[in-house]
Amino acid sequence: MPVITLKSDEKFLETLDMMAKELQINRSELIRRSVLRFREEMDREKLKAQIKEASLRVREDAKMMAKELEGTLGDGLDNV
Repeated sequence: MPVITLKSDEKFLETLDMMAKELQINRSELIRRSVLRFREEMDREKLKAQIKEASLRVREDAKMMAKELEGTLGDGLDNV
């Protein structure tokens, strides 16, 4: 497995050690899990943004369709 060297300050290292001890895993495993979790979070945020964009487009399309249909309200069907 490739090796990565990481420079950090003492506080970060203390936090890393504390978390690793609490989870009963080594530093490397904690960093691997953290990076994977962060990747998942980034993917989730990207998907949320795509859903929001699609929702806004659908909303605008629905407004346009409603406006077009308003013109049919007086289409001669009042006596039916």
